[in-house]
Amino acid sequence: MAERVQLLTREGCHLCVVAAETLTRIAGEEAGLPVELVDVDADPELRAEYGDLVPVVLLDGREHSCFTVDVVRLRRDLGLG
Repeated sequence: MAERVQLLTREGCHLCVVAAETLTRIAGEEAGLPVELVDVDADPELRAEYGDLVPVVLLDGREHSCFTVDVVRLRRDLGLG
């Protein structure tokens, strides 16, 4: 089970808002894990690597999904079924 959940995001990204809500519900409320929001525009390396892919879900620092939250896979990888 993952211990760290991050969402790579940027200001003005409507998909990022939806992804944050989904992660908060599943990872935060159901799995009890805090969700860390990371602005890719605040870090040149992150912006270069992920800027065109946001939102990006990272579990324990590894890319899990891009553009949308893969809910079925996320629930499985968080041990929720």
